[in-house]
Amino acid sequence: MTRVLIVDDQDLIRLGLRTLMENEDGLEFAGEAADGLAAVTAARELQPDVVLMDVRMPGIDGIEATRRIVADPACERAKIIVLTTFELDEYVFDALRYGASGFLLKDTKPDELVRAIHLVAAGGALLSPSVTRRVISEFTGQPSRAAKPHPQLDSLTQREREIVALVGEGLTNDEIAERLVVSPATARTHVSRAMIKLGARDRAQLVVFAYQSGLV
Repeated sequence: MTRVLIVDDQDLIRLGLRTLMENEDGLEFAGEAADGLAAVTAARELQPDVVLMDVRMPGIDGIEATRRIVADPACERAKIIVLTTFELDEYVFDALRYGASGFLLKDTKPDELVRAIHLVAAGGALLSPSVTRRVISEFTGQPSRAAKPHPQLDSLTQREREIVALVGEGLTNDEIAERLVVSPATARTHVSRAMIKLGARDRAQLVVFAYQSGLV
C-alpha cells in the first residue's frame, strides 16, 4: 500500500485528491497540509511514501518544503511529486534540484496521476525525455544560472560523463545505446554507476547534475 500525503493551499484540490486516494486500490490517504511548514511537519510525523506537493503556498513554498523534506533523515523514504499549473513553471527546475522525483500538471487525468504515484513510489523518476528537453532548453537560456560542477564529477569515467550528458539531453537508455552504439544493458549499467557516484536519488536528479556541471 502506497501512503500519500497531499499538500495544497486550496481546500477543493485537497478534497479532490483525497477522494481519489481513498477510492483507488493500492493507495492510502496518509494526511494533508495546507502550507509548506505544515507539509514538512506532516511528512516527518506521517511517514508517507509519496508527497503531492503544490508549489505556490503561504509561509514557505513547495520548493523550500521539498528541500527540507528531502534533507530530513526522518523522511528518507518520501518521494515528492511537484504539482504545477504550467508545464514549464519557473520553479520546476529548483524542485528537481532539491530532490523532487518529478512533476505533473494539476489538470493531469486521475488515472495518469495514479500511475505516476506508483512509478515514483517504486523508485522511478517522473520526467519523460520530451519534458526533460523542454526543461533544459528553458533554463539553459537563463544567464543567472552559472555552472556549478558536482563535487564528485571527477570520479566519473569519460564514458560516464558522456552518458550523464546524454541523460541531461533527455535521451532514454535505448536512445543512449543507439547513439553510442552499445547495448541497452550497457547503457543502463553506465547510468546506474553514474547515479551511485553522484549520489543521485533518481534519473531526474541526474538531469539536474548534468545541467549544473555544464555537461549539457
